[in-house]
Amino acid sequence: MPMLLQHSGDGGLYGELLQNRAFQKVTPGTSASLTAWAGLNSNSHIAVVAANVPVSSALPNALSLTAGTTSTVGITNSGYFGINVQSNWTYHGSFYFRFPSAPSQAVSGDFTVGMLNSAGTAVAAASYAFTSSSSWQQITFRFTPTSTPSGTANLFFVQLPGSLVTSGGGSVQFAMLTCFPPTFKNRINGMRLDISNALLAMNPGFFRFPGGNNLEGQTAASRWLWSNTVGSLCCVDRTYQGYINTDGLGLYEYLQWIEDMNMEPIMAVWAGYSLDGTSQAQSALGPYIQDAINQIEFAIGDASTNQYAAIRASMGHSAPFALTYIEIGNEDFFATSSYDSYRWSAFYTALNAQFPQLKFIATSATSGFVPSVTGPAPKFWDLHIYSNPNFFTNGAYNFDILPRNGLQFFQGEYATTTTNSGSRIAYPFIDGSIAEAAYMAGFDRNSDIVFAASYAPLLNHVSSTQWTPNLVTFTPNSLILSTSYYVQQMFGVYKGDTYLNSTTNAASSPVQWSVTKNTSGNQLFLKAINTGTSTNTIVFTLPSSITILSTAGTGSILTAAAGTMNTPSSPNAAVPKSITFTAGKTITYNTPPLSASVLIVSAK
Repeated sequence: MPMLLQHSGDGGLYGELLQNRAFQKVTPGTSASLTAWAGLNSNSHIAVVAANVPVSSALPNALSLTAGTTSTVGITNSGYFGINVQSNWTYHGSFYFRFPSAPSQAVSGDFTVGMLNSAGTAVAAASYAFTSSSSWQQITFRFTPTSTPSGTANLFFVQLPGSLVTSGGGSVQFAMLTCFPPTFKNRINGMRLDISNALLAMNPGFFRFPGGNNLEGQTAASRWLWSNTVGSLCCVDRTYQGYINTDGLGLYEYLQWIEDMNMEPIMAVWAGYSLDGTSQAQSALGPYIQDAINQIEFAIGDASTNQYAAIRASMGHSAPFALTYIEIGNEDFFATSSYDSYRWSAFYTALNAQFPQLKFIATSATSGFVPSVTGPAPKFWDLHIYSNPNFFTNGAYNFDILPRNGLQFFQGEYATTTTNSGSRIAYPFIDGSIAEAAYMAGFDRNSDIVFAASYAPLLNHVSSTQWTPNLVTFTPNSLILSTSYYVQQMFGVYKGDTYLNSTTNAASSPVQWSVTKNTSGNQLFLKAINTGTSTNTIVFTLPSSITILSTAGTGSILTAAAGTMNTPSSPNAAVPKSITFTAGKTITYNTPPLSASVLIVSAK
């Protein structure tokens, strides 16, 4: 699942390359307002100003450029801690400009837009004609670099002759500048390619969004406002976790990307609680419930009859998105009194009446995995757990012992965050990742009551870490796939549609296991996770109904020393390796210490 910490959205999954692209939520005239921006040269004088004629009501500020020369002047942007420039990519974007004191006799010339390498040499440039005006105009551009710089200390630039700035009234203002590389599925305002492809390689089944803390907001006023994320890019944004969240990655972009990734959305709605600890009074919930209804209508409503669904259609998706699950709130175990006594009931009753076809997930506390809310009993429950390796190893059978009473569980967030001695870890490490795998074997065995599970947080920009560990760490041009990523990939790719009640000799050993069947592919997936420090032998005895189609078995194993981590300096310290074995109705496998293995058997 996403958390918009550490530039996982802006500067991460969201493809936009320009940081501080619209000068929103900044104080004009301050150095902070110029984050990521600089003048092209010493004669290019820039400042963020409160525009007397803003490009839109949501974008009150602009970047003003004045010229100290008649020669070339311009502006540059350094991106989110760098920009990935590739010679085989075509970049596209746009910007708004105006000459606030344009003379009656207009001047004409060219803007040049492109990329500079770390030496200041243009590796991409394209020119676009303009005529000065005091009204806002938009330039759209495309360019393809002629070479690939060796690093990411590159700059986006816009330049023009200083003489045109002077003759055009003395200054030129810019607003809402965007620049995108090729995106996943070539979507406009789309997602970063390599991150999307890495997540796709995990064969994910669903995506929960938006990030929980982002949804809640520090206050009710700063909560995630879905309606501010749809329509034009000129939308409202707000301060979040120490940096500006543009909300360019909005409700529509999430839903479109989830569809493109062939995932199922689990969409959360705000449920009356914010991170400052405030719960809205029961009598005040009406407008918030209606806003949740409108959010759902945007996703699945009839565009011919519903105004919010019509916005979706205007953005390019006339058909409703696929949607089954709605999560009511996030981590409401921090406000159990209000959630249990009235917030869950109020939201569930209204939303279920409007959308009886949907399934609603509760987020409050449980006592012994038993919901404690009053009113309509939840049928789906979100659990969040962050702990140490011992917890996950010892919790591998947590779901095996639960009653089958109709209640289903979503392990919405989980991760090993510390060593067993309590030290916080910077990156997932083998000891923790193998413990997570043992815990996940319990998901396989109990898939009748565990309908979904997701590691969190998902993404982390290496230059903006606010929480550790994370599944995937990235730079502007590279990914570091963690040991936990490979565990998640193992369970995602080798995921059957039927659980087989096979027998093993592993009951008293540190080996967790599961056996699932992919019916359409005539495959069995036998997972064996050894959390111990020595080799353990597991013997699988398959059901008599199974027919082995080939004795040549293949598989994959992840194993290394307990403290091994994949880091920026050592990104491949622990990666899966291929294995072979002899398949049969009985399979004996020696599990190495601290290992997660999957054995693939051709069978029906």
